[in-house]
Amino acid sequence: MLMYPQINPVALQLGPIAIHWYGLTYLAAFGLFYFLGTRRLRHEPFRSITGPGAWTRKDLEDILFLGVMGVIVGGRLGYCLFYKPGFYLTHPLEIFFVWQGGMSFHGGLLGVIAAMAWFARSRARPFWQVMDFVAPCVPTGLAAGRVGNFINGELWGRFSSPDLPWGMVFPQSGSMLPRHPSQVYQFLLEGLLLFAILWLYARKERRERRVSAVFLIGYGVMRFTAEFFREPDDFLGLLALNMSMGQWLCVPMILFGAWLYASAPVARPAYGARRAS
Repeated sequence: MLMYPQINPVALQLGPIAIHWYGLTYLAAFGLFYFLGTRRLRHEPFRSITGPGAWTRKDLEDILFLGVMGVIVGGRLGYCLFYKPGFYLTHPLEIFFVWQGGMSFHGGLLGVIAAMAWFARSRARPFWQVMDFVAPCVPTGLAAGRVGNFINGELWGRFSSPDLPWGMVFPQSGSMLPRHPSQVYQFLLEGLLLFAILWLYARKERRERRVSAVFLIGYGVMRFTAEFFREPDDFLGLLALNMSMGQWLCVPMILFGAWLYASAPVARPAYGARRAS
């Protein structure tokens, strides 16, 4: 078995200013999104749209800015609502204490959806066109976040067999028994594998909504699977049917993604004028 390497969460100390690795992983996530977004502009149907509906780097920059706001606000509110509603109902000011930790992916997803809905409405763009553009650029950011979780030594896994070669002891968990390095599992599944599937799928023009649907189904299934190896939050434990909160939040994602995929319109949507091929 392996021993967690006890990485200093502070990457750089400049006097009273501490730059944390976790913050740097967020910056990496946003940088990767922008880089992939510039490549996404070359994919169909975005590459061929001309006229007022043409996609530009300015659109990408606006999406990134709004997406960052959606991740932060939605992620924090989602954590407060999904994981500790009673506590934050009686301590409402602590909702703003983001430095104490507590972010939810599912809340961040809802925040991003709201931000993209505002972007689509303000730019007179079809909502699903915007979501289909964004979806393949997201998983690498999720991978970066899981690296941050590992560096912080948080969100460790459940106990593993002592014979598991990559079983890892996390002393901060209060136990010296080996556990699954669930942050690494999530990095590989929700991050790298989901990115590979989604990017390859989205390289060709697909029916409207289907790229978004593949993201919802893919993330939901992979997160649901990884949760079997991740230690549930100590203040929640396992819920009904021995499922964690993360698993229960994935169920509507998978169901909605399946409905979205099945209901995708056959006809090509009128995204705007296109260049002659």
